[in-house]
Amino acid sequence: MAAPTPSNLVDLQQLQLDDARALLGRELTLTLPPPEESSTAYLQSVIDGLCELSLKDPLTGLSNRRHFRSVLDRSIDVVARSGEPALLLMLDIDHFKKVNDTYGHQAGDQVLQAVAQCLAKCVRPVDTVARYGGEEFAVILPNCLTAFGETVAERIRQTIQDMPIQISPGVSIHVTVSVGGAYAPEWVRSTAALWTERADVQLYRAKSEGRNRVFLDQQQEIYVSAEEKNLLFGHLALGDPAWIESVSGEVPSAPAHGSMHRVN
Repeated sequence: MAAPTPSNLVDLQQLQLDDARALLGRELTLTLPPPEESSTAYLQSVIDGLCELSLKDPLTGLSNRRHFRSVLDRSIDVVARSGEPALLLMLDIDHFKKVNDTYGHQAGDQVLQAVAQCLAKCVRPVDTVARYGGEEFAVILPNCLTAFGETVAERIRQTIQDMPIQISPGVSIHVTVSVGGAYAPEWVRSTAALWTERADVQLYRAKSEGRNRVFLDQQQEIYVSAEEKNLLFGHLALGDPAWIESVSGEVPSAPAHGSMHRVN
């Protein structure tokens, strides 16, 4: 008896794929391979398309919060192993509620899309730009030297400030963003929550001190000997946390975790 071949391992007629096909046809410009040639290749394309959709923000096309958290976790591992600096920027559109109230939610969506496209053009292909939620965005910049972090953040702020956004024929508006950023501590295994919180504290400062400005957390200088690096890698290889970052009291003027109230 002949062994089953890949083309007859899956019977597509037994699967309910109509909703998945409709979703992919509506949200992605994806051409599925002919199912009669290989059911496995066809099913794999459907799965790949659904995975891609699950990682994207439907309005802006940027990475969504799920993908952002995944990239952030991977970046923490890379920094802990290699010591390469990685910068996290959190951005919030200033007075976005006023845009919605004045021009309507459709105009608000156009502003979000324009800012998203601008952000994607301001950074490198290796960087990850995500819509964090509402009018808030996040950018992860791996291997970003500390000498360039503020320059990159300021370039983003300035570019968005100068960009006219057409919301209807003959009507264009300008918006600004506040930017907060923090570097992942080198040679230390931080957590996504702590890293995001440090960047968020700086974003809160930018909002509180007038908006349309950039504040970055200072990179923490940590000396690690060769022996300590070996210990660090050994712990990581076993899957255990090595040194866990603590941010208690690092920013005395910042509000306590859980009590932060973002101003629009």
